[in-house]
Amino acid sequence: MTLIAFYICLVISVGTLAWGFFEAGFNRAAFWILGFGLLWLLARLRRWRWFTALGLFMTILIAAAGLWLGLAPGWMMVGAMGGLLAWDLDDFIRRLGLAADENDVTGLERRHLIRLMILAVAGLALASAAMYLRVRFTFAWAFFLVLVVALGVTRLVTWLRRGGE
Repeated sequence: MTLIAFYICLVISVGTLAWGFFEAGFNRAAFWILGFGLLWLLARLRRWRWFTALGLFMTILIAAAGLWLGLAPGWMMVGAMGGLLAWDLDDFIRRLGLAADENDVTGLERRHLIRLMILAVAGLALASAAMYLRVRFTFAWAFFLVLVVALGVTRLVTWLRRGGE
C-alpha cells in the first residue's frame, strides 16, 4: 500500500512540474523533468537510497525555479509537495523493511499514511489560500519558504518517529 502511494506521489510530483513547464512553453525543460522522474523511478527500483534526497532537492529547486519564471504556482506547489511526500514514503518503506514480524506493519502503514495525508491537505490548503490572496513572492522568498517548510516537515517526521516525545 505504501509503495503504491510512493509511485502515485512520484507521478503527481513529476507530472505536475512537467505540465507547469510545458503549459508555459518550456517544452525542453518539461521533457527533462519527465526524464528525471524516470531516473527517480529507476533509482527506487534499484534501491539507490541516496537518490531520494536528490529527488526531493531537485523537485523543490524545479518548483522554485518555476515560481521565479512566473509559471502557474498551483502546479509548482503540488509538484514540490509530491516530491516531499515521495521522499517521506521512500524512507518509510525502507524503515518498514526493518520491522519485525510481530509488529503491526499494516497498522503502521495506515497511521503513517493518515498523518501524511493530513499534512498534505493542510499544506495544500495554506498554499491555496496564499494563491487566492494573490501573495507575490520573489524567488528568494519562495526558495526560503520551501526550505523552511521542508525542514519543518523533516523535524515533524523525526518527532513522530520518536513517538512524540
